[in-house]
Amino acid sequence: MNRYKILIVEDEPVIAENISIYLNNYDFEVCAIAYDCDEALEQLKTNTPDAVILDINLESNKDGIDIAITINEHYQIPFLFLTSYADKNTLERAKVVKPYGYIVKPFNEKTLLATLSIAISNHAFEKNHDLPQLNLDKINKNIHAQLSEREFEITQLIYRGMTNTQIAEKNFITINTVKTHLKNIYLKIDANTRLQVIQRLREYMLK
Repeated sequence: MNRYKILIVEDEPVIAENISIYLNNYDFEVCAIAYDCDEALEQLKTNTPDAVILDINLESNKDGIDIAITINEHYQIPFLFLTSYADKNTLERAKVVKPYGYIVKPFNEKTLLATLSIAISNHAFEKNHDLPQLNLDKINKNIHAQLSEREFEITQLIYRGMTNTQIAEKNFITINTVKTHLKNIYLKIDANTRLQVIQRLREYMLK
């Protein structure tokens, strides 16, 4: 509940599992692994993540770029490509769908973590840029249990796309304290994921 949900789309099980283990040890929760396009589209529909890591070549009639098109059209969540392909034709196709990152295999796990974190943060900034700044009174008018000042501070950082670790470091508090605040915020805003929190906050600011 408290971490960013990530969908991995990768047709190599060993690579997918390694990525999953690595991300789960940090600020992310791998909600599913899809090995082909059909699995990926089903997961997007029934278990929508906060972000997606996409391989391009999936050994099927559609590839990761086709999935990216669907993400842009229907889900508006950040995604990045993690692929062995860096030829001119693939890069030109990838540019069209505007990924938030493009990592070529073999990859460094720290690079993947940093790229994913920046992708989520940039996406949040991009989507929230033209909206009014968060206002505590306005939020509290739309929910039954009121956010405290401290919870509002944490909410603002979620809205900016920050991870648990980043929030903890910025506020000089522990990860467990962050998780406690997040649990209360989720309950008050009636959300199950960070994506839902951000979506509801956008709706409140537009009312």
